[in-house]
Amino acid sequence: MPRAKGDHEARRLEVSEAVWRVLATRGFGGLTLRAVATELGATTGLLTHYFPAKSDLVAYALDLLDRRTAARSRRTEGTGLAAVRNALLDILPLTPEATDSNRIRVSSWDTALADPALRAEYAGKYARGRDRLRDAVAAAQEGGALPAGDPARIAAGAQSFALGLVVQALLDPDSFPPDRQVELLDDYVAALGGRG
Repeated sequence: MPRAKGDHEARRLEVSEAVWRVLATRGFGGLTLRAVATELGATTGLLTHYFPAKSDLVAYALDLLDRRTAARSRRTEGTGLAAVRNALLDILPLTPEATDSNRIRVSSWDTALADPALRAEYAGKYARGRDRLRDAVAAAQEGGALPAGDPARIAAGAQSFALGLVVQALLDPDSFPPDRQVELLDDYVAALGGRG
């Protein structure tokens, strides 16, 4: 007797959650069909129904990460410098969920560096992030909260600062707990505004 569509969708959700748990605990390097099957309490044969090859599993994991990142609540209040600050805060691993997402994203960089198509996809994602940040910077400049300058260049520097802070917080969370990350970000934003 064939499974009902609801059963199939429920199983896909269970598989998604198992993939996420493997990624969060083992990173991209630990993402294997066997690891997901063990996490799910199933056989690798069941998983090959969903992912015939590891490349399918990797593509799915990246899509899952993107969907979870897009669904995460964002700080949208504020204008000017507050909007720039909020956009940068949204990058940092300040919550357990954001920490998991950042761990997974950073651990996937090795895979992206080895795969030209994935590398191009990641470059595009970071470029789109810089574009959003550039727009926030330009709006802050128009409102007088930031001094004149090339908004794209300022956005590139700000994104680079935030990503560097992400890496440090992931590698040394005791030295870079959330409150310390916020302090460092606030120092950076104040310097951008000419008040540092």
